Amino acid sequence: MKLSTSTQASGLVRRRVATGVTAAVLGLTVALGSGMASPVAAAEPATLSGIILGVGANETQRTVTWYSSADTAQKLQVAPTAELVNGEFPAGAATFDATGAANIATSGGFNRHATITSLKEDTAYTYRVGTEGNWSAAYSFKTQDFEGDYDFLFFGDPQIGSSGDLAQDQAGWQDTVDVATAANPNAELLVSGGDQVETANNESQWNSFLAPDKLRSYPWAATIGNHDVGGKAYEQHFSTPNTDRSAPYYSNGNPASNTSGGDYWYIYKDVLFIDLNSNSYATSQGGGGDAAHLAYVTDIINKHGSEAKWKVLTYHHSIYSPADHAKDSDNKTRRVDFPTTFSKLGVDLVLQGHDHSYSRSYLIKNGEKADPAEKPGAADVYPGPGGVLYVTGNSASGSKYYDITQPDSSGTSGAGNGADPLNPDSYWYNSVQNQEHVRTYVKVQVRNDKLVVENVRSGTCAAPNSAVTRGSWCNNTDAAQPVGSLVDKVSVHPYHGDSQSLQVNVPKAAPGEFGWTIDGYNGLVDLGTAQERNGDHFEAAGKINPLLVSDSRRSLAPWSVSASVSDFKDADKTFSGANLGWTPQVLDGGAGAKASDPVASGYDDHGKGLSVARGLGSAAQGHPRGTARLGADLDLKIPDSVEKGGYRATLTITALSS
Repeated sequence: MKLSTSTQASGLVRRRVATGVTAAVLGLTVALGSGMASPVAAAEPATLSGIILGVGANETQRTVTWYSSADTAQKLQVAPTAELVNGEFPAGAATFDATGAANIATSGGFNRHATITSLKEDTAYTYRVGTEGNWSAAYSFKTQDFEGDYDFLFFGDPQIGSSGDLAQDQAGWQDTVDVATAANPNAELLVSGGDQVETANNESQWNSFLAPDKLRSYPWAATIGNHDVGGKAYEQHFSTPNTDRSAPYYSNGNPASNTSGGDYWYIYKDVLFIDLNSNSYATSQGGGGDAAHLAYVTDIINKHGSEAKWKVLTYHHSIYSPADHAKDSDNKTRRVDFPTTFSKLGVDLVLQGHDHSYSRSYLIKNGEKADPAEKPGAADVYPGPGGVLYVTGNSASGSKYYDITQPDSSGTSGAGNGADPLNPDSYWYNSVQNQEHVRTYVKVQVRNDKLVVENVRSGTCAAPNSAVTRGSWCNNTDAAQPVGSLVDKVSVHPYHGDSQSLQVNVPKAAPGEFGWTIDGYNGLVDLGTAQERNGDHFEAAGKINPLLVSDSRRSLAPWSVSASVSDFKDADKTFSGANLGWTPQVLDGGAGAKASDPVASGYDDHGKGLSVARGLGSAAQGHPRGTARLGADLDLKIPDSVEKGGYRATLTITALSS
């Protein structure tokens, strides 16, 4: 049973009280930045524009960024939607002071941003920006449960303006966002693959990108593309959490220049996201290049990797893509620099853009196909230690598509672009390649013991589809490949090693649903959602994966199998493994096997339960040769004081024989 954790929501206090009611205290605080220009006294009312909701450092936070025509002190105001009366904010609405600075001359005006903190789960909120007497329109978003399963959506390059038809690029982008959120209304994040616009400082293009109202209701996790990096508008429009904007993470090594840059990270529920500015890839440019990014990823995973079950990287330049950029020298450089470190750090998924086509890699380990036998288009993949899945997003707006290119003889590992021996029309590294010249987006389902990645059509050959309208070919039929149909789907199942993993969800104090499954292919033992008993503790039950004991020795020496369990952990939350007990069983007799005595949960007898080694089964000297199958019923009792979360522990099994 391997340790797996969920994010501990900072700023949110959860405690159990005697009645079993969960108390959540909303202690609103202010997130302050730096560099805000001094407000002008008695300034004219500011025009407020470009409002966008952004991701925070964790699920209890959101950022909001906007433009202001005047250099005035401004704030963000937020309240639970249920507390508004006739659209009016309550007197006690929380406010957060905004920070910001003057925009560059080509943008004009000023930028402002503020961070909402200490949000409650499962709550609808309404917010607005500005100041008394000069508020923006109000917008709403909804938080969901801060633990457990969720979905997020990933969008490849909108690159608004690249077709030359700004209005149709905007319409295609608007339609994709609307289609994706309508089909997935409970999606919790919108994740960017970069290239929001065609021209870095063109505010008309930025206005078109920001047009969808859903960008004010679902948090956008921005990524810098090569078309965003050449100006400051990207940094003016997006406030990102935990951002390092020091020199190594700028391609020219100069954060003060008219370029955007920086790497950042955040944890959302069970996923650690790390976002890189892949425009900085070579030290000859002046920045820290790929080496700086690898040091950053290593540092963040070493410090925070244990706080999440999954590790997802996002950057713009796809290193395993199928189209015009597949053979670019800079991408070949990244293809050599990145994969080995990502494998060693246990990265699960890498999301990329840039090549305006869809691809899903084979599992890649240390720059090579992890399993030469993995079939193209496999519906389920099992990474093992070091296997990483790389996904390239197609155009989300239809402004530009790149056609799939052909492999060459440059090799089938490392920087090579040779053919896949199992599918010679594809590159060696890609399990699936697709280009129909229709808009798509990627849906990622984050589940207890798998990631499900789907590429979904958000359009057809019909308008709005700028590239096709302006003469590009299209290979799609409405009847066979309608909006919402799947281009590709794969489930990624994690590696649990040679041990067994136990999963138990501790619910809120109110009783939750009970369920369990045995995950035989990788050892996960899911004890489901614990149920509250007698108002003072939770209970969960399950069975270990059976153990097969075979003894064909002539000596007929005695043998025994025992096991002990670690503490159950979820990030920095924990409870003792002593709370786990079991009742061993001989499921199939043989080899003289006898079941060991039951061990009570330490909750019952204040004992040590399975926190110390306990017998599962044994056989005496002179037993017959043969095979036995051992199992055990698990009995987990958890004190009511344990906080809500998804907890995991490791069951270490030891076999002894003389």
